[in-house]
Amino acid sequence: MRSGDPVEGRLRRSPGLRSLLMLLLDAAITAGALFWAVVLRFDGQLPERWQGALERSLPLLLAVRLATLVWFRLHRWSFRSSGLTEAGRLILANAIATIVFEAARSFFFLDPLPRSVVTIEFFFTTALMGVHRFAPRLARLWYLDQQRSRAQGVKRTIVVGAGSAGDLLLRDLLSTSDSPWHVVGLVDDDPGKHGTFLNGKRVLGAIEALPELVTKHRVSHVLIAIPRLSPDRIRSILGLCKHQSVSFKIIPASFAYLDQKITAAMLHDLSPEDLLPRDAISFDREEVHRLIVGRRILITGAAGSIGSEIARQVAGHAPASLALLDINENELYFLVRHLQERYPQLPVSSIVADIRDVDRLMRLGKEHAPQYVFHAAAHKHVPLMEDSPEEAIKNNVFGTRNVARMADACGAERFVLISTDKAVHPSSVMGASKRLAEMVIRDVAAKSRTAFTAVRFGNVLGSAGSVVPLFKQQIQRGGPVTVTHPDCTRYFMTIPEAVGLVVLAGLGGYGELCILDMGAPVRIAELAANLITMAGLVPGKDIPIVFTGLRPGEKLEETLLSEEEELTQQVRNRIKVAQSPAPPADFHVQLERLGLAAQVGDDFGVKRSLCELIPTYTPGAIPLKSAAVSDQRSFAR
Repeated sequence: MRSGDPVEGRLRRSPGLRSLLMLLLDAAITAGALFWAVVLRFDGQLPERWQGALERSLPLLLAVRLATLVWFRLHRWSFRSSGLTEAGRLILANAIATIVFEAARSFFFLDPLPRSVVTIEFFFTTALMGVHRFAPRLARLWYLDQQRSRAQGVKRTIVVGAGSAGDLLLRDLLSTSDSPWHVVGLVDDDPGKHGTFLNGKRVLGAIEALPELVTKHRVSHVLIAIPRLSPDRIRSILGLCKHQSVSFKIIPASFAYLDQKITAAMLHDLSPEDLLPRDAISFDREEVHRLIVGRRILITGAAGSIGSEIARQVAGHAPASLALLDINENELYFLVRHLQERYPQLPVSSIVADIRDVDRLMRLGKEHAPQYVFHAAAHKHVPLMEDSPEEAIKNNVFGTRNVARMADACGAERFVLISTDKAVHPSSVMGASKRLAEMVIRDVAAKSRTAFTAVRFGNVLGSAGSVVPLFKQQIQRGGPVTVTHPDCTRYFMTIPEAVGLVVLAGLGGYGELCILDMGAPVRIAELAANLITMAGLVPGKDIPIVFTGLRPGEKLEETLLSEEEELTQQVRNRIKVAQSPAPPADFHVQLERLGLAAQVGDDFGVKRSLCELIPTYTPGAIPLKSAAVSDQRSFAR
């Protein structure tokens, strides 16, 4: 019927009328099934001795069948959402009705019908009732599928996974009238499913057949419907389709917790996080809550990627107060607004300050009296710090010392430094400055009651300095995507995961240097190619990949531990504690020499001092000329 049909409109407005019509049709089916069962049993010639029994049995059979259908509420039928459960209820209801009919016939001493007639009638009735209940839905789905296949802008797609998730997703895709998806079939690694049908769509073969199937069926999208598919398998699928221009979507990893409900709206684009070669990290919210609740917390670099995520995670655990410090007033303003709107009862302070201003920091320490200090403020861009090494030293080394001394002076319980894997065997000024920052807080900790911890980890996806946003911008512009070296590898972790582990490692009291387990390193060239494939483009054809060479201070690969720190202990999942050598005996003298060189912009002096302080530091290029040290004011207070 058309949606505007007046008869259909009356039926929708009157469910009682529709139920009555359903029962009348069921009665006609029952009578017809009994008649044809007799015809089939007796080859069209009903003996006279059975005619009376048939006439007396029909009213009883109708009464029992219709009563059972009403008892199972099968007279109130949804033609749109009926499925296997409803089919099972229909079969069960008719089976019970047949048993009750036979028992009632004996009770009323009615002449028996041949058992073959009763059996044939049951199968005929059940089949015909199923047909008239399911046929409208099947016809509607077929009609919608035909419409979608001919519609403009339709997205021809293959569903990866013919399991329960694929079944639920396929149902939603096929039942939505305005769905843009036209499913041509499914693929699955289970050979037993090949050639079978799921909701009318054929399982076309194994996942390895995707390239041929994409070309053969002119597929533009691949929908991955396998819950918690491993990153290795996702990368394998991307590799299979790297020569096809197809886009990818995937159901959320939390599908297993969605109470067996899934719709096309839950599909999201594949993200770099889906490709990380490790399992996702889960956290015990109660444990984190116990560490945070009721504490006064100060975060430096709060407007940055890591600092802002620390603020968001900490704010959700009811701290007594939250002080957010950064020199970037714009991003700090938006962060504070966001937290105040989400947690209106939480006292949030915004502090625009420079961590190089020790007097300002001391005043802030007295004013806010933080119990926990998270120090995320730092210059992190490797090539830029190679051009301005003195700024890296003033901010990352002496700024860290200022914050550490403030934490000590105000009696903070814990101080957490955000460090980096670039601090291990540093080849850049930035990495060397962060290694020195680790040494600085260890030096302050030697005479302080505050517990100091440096937490070291690699790159985080989506941060301001990450390659992922850069690659995405380059892909959107049409390329090329620039990679420094084909063999360059990096460790990656998502920002929420890294920050969650930082909170546990920093506040758990495990040791002075904690290293996060980042999983296996990722080849940057492979990451770039996968991002291009995920965008529905072909690497090297639609978007070229250009290798530009390592930039100043960069390394082919990073490590999380030096040889001196190999004695490590894993204290919990993803967190290790390392034993790091103490600062040298003349640490303060060398540090003052470094500060003076940074103060006057003496690049040569800065790198020379870094080499003396950090024997494993291997600078790329040291300027031949040294700036004259004209300012004799001591930089180290």
